[in-house]
Amino acid sequence: MNQIANNVVLVHGGFVDGSGWQKVYQLLRQDGFTVSIVQNPTLSLEVDAEVTRRILQQQDGPTVLVGHSYGGAVISEAGTHPAVCALVYIAAFAPDKGESVNTLIADPPPGAPVPPILPPQDGFLFLDRAKFAASFAGDLPLYEAQFMADSQVPWGVSALAGAVTEPAWRTKPSWYLVATDDRMIPPPAQRAMAERAGATVTEAPGSHSIYVSQPQAVANLIKQAAAGAVR
Repeated sequence: MNQIANNVVLVHGGFVDGSGWQKVYQLLRQDGFTVSIVQNPTLSLEVDAEVTRRILQQQDGPTVLVGHSYGGAVISEAGTHPAVCALVYIAAFAPDKGESVNTLIADPPPGAPVPPILPPQDGFLFLDRAKFAASFAGDLPLYEAQFMADSQVPWGVSALAGAVTEPAWRTKPSWYLVATDDRMIPPPAQRAMAERAGATVTEAPGSHSIYVSQPQAVANLIKQAAAGAVR
C-alpha cells in the first residue's frame, strides 16, 4: 500500500528567518500536514544542513523537504536523509556536487539585476536596506518589506562558500517553483537549475519573496510533491 507524505519541513534562505513561512505553514496545516520549520543560523552550509537533519530526524514518516533561495542549497545537502521522499525548491539554488551559492552567482547573465548585497562586515553579509524592498520583496506591501529589511539575519560568507557534497536531487524526485519577477535569482537561472535537476516545474508571478506573497501557489506545489512522491 502506498504511503503519502504527510510531513513537511520548511527551510528558509539568507537574510531572513523561518517566520516568513507562516502563511504557507497555516495553509498546509489546514490540509492536515504536519509542518516543521527549520531555523538555520546561516553561518555555514555544513551547520545549516546538520540543523535541518536534526528536524528531519524527528519526523515520523515520509517527508517533503522545502527550501527557499539559499535554503535550496541546504536541502540539496541535507535531503539525502532517509526520511526525505521529495524536494521542493522555491525560487531556490540547486547546486550540483562541488557547487556552492558562490559558484552559482559568479557569472550573472548580461543585464540581470544585481542584488544590493553590501560588502561583508566581520564575515557577514547584509542587503542594502534602502534597496531591499525592490530587490527582495517587490510584490509585498511596503510595510512588510520594510520589516523584512530591518529584521535581516546576517548571512555568513562561509554559508555562501559551502559546497554541496552529494546533491539530494540526483536521487530524490524534485519540484521547482520559478518566481518570474525575481530580482535576486534571475528566472532564467532558476529554470536552468530546475531543468538540470529534472524537477517538475511550475511558474508564478512573484518576487524573490514569493513564499510570502504567493503562499497558496507554494502550498499547492508542496501538496503536489507530497502526492507525487509515494514511497
